Amino acid sequence: MEWSDVRIFLAVARTGTLGAAARSLHLSHPTIGRRLRALEEATGQVLFQRTADGFVLTEEGMGVLPLAEQIEEGALAMERRLAGKQRTLDGTLRVTSADWFGAYVLPPVLAEYAASYPLVEIEVLTGTRLFNLAQREADVAFRIVPFEEQDTVQRRLLRMRYGVYVATASPDPVVGDGSGIRLITPDTFSGTFPDTAWLREMFPNAGVALQSNNRNIKAQMCAMGMGIAVLPRPLGDQVIGIRRLELGVEPPHREIWMGYHRDLRRLNRLRAFVDLAVKHLANSVFDASTELT
Repeated sequence: MEWSDVRIFLAVARTGTLGAAARSLHLSHPTIGRRLRALEEATGQVLFQRTADGFVLTEEGMGVLPLAEQIEEGALAMERRLAGKQRTLDGTLRVTSADWFGAYVLPPVLAEYAASYPLVEIEVLTGTRLFNLAQREADVAFRIVPFEEQDTVQRRLLRMRYGVYVATASPDPVVGDGSGIRLITPDTFSGTFPDTAWLREMFPNAGVALQSNNRNIKAQMCAMGMGIAVLPRPLGDQVIGIRRLELGVEPPHREIWMGYHRDLRRLNRLRAFVDLAVKHLANSVFDASTELT
């Protein structure tokens, strides 16, 4: 059994369809189907049950799934170990973060890095999904929570300051109990956030105008005059059409963590990026540590 066949088996098991597996591996749909049939013929076992909703592991497939995952971990560990010994500053560097962080905090770091190391191709992956460092989905990640994955080298970069924003043309709201005020908050499926709880405490009787899991959308809707929003300072201070309200107290800060897999700690292109990130972001103007410690 080849490692490429194991990858296909795991992709189908995890996604449930040939199309989704093909997209995850950047292969064609027919190729996935052909290789999967060849694998089952080679092993003499039916590994998946074909259903109207997709592919479901059979008892035989469930039996070999843990072994396939062990093979995957060994292959990925070898890939990481070899990548970590690479000394030249070329290749690809994958960076992942939240949308707003990638759009409003990382650009100076990325620009200087690209100018200094033009042979390195940078990929920036943003969104709410936490990309897997062990599986090389990303080389370095920025998060607002500490990393829980094993074998991750992490560091707290800064305490990100947040602010309360309103459309530039809007008059200052009468704080009071929040009556007549409308808020822009995270969606209910994203969980609870300290800044959202703080905002509701500040304006207990305020209504909700919009909910979204995207900070950029909330900033733009705030600029449209839809309501008041709590935003990270790098985002809120740079978006045209909104201004920060001075309420005498700031929303809770959030800590920004940077992490990468320990097998890549000697990868020169990663080390260079980490050093630049620390240079630009540690003790930045948006760092609340000097005020809160």
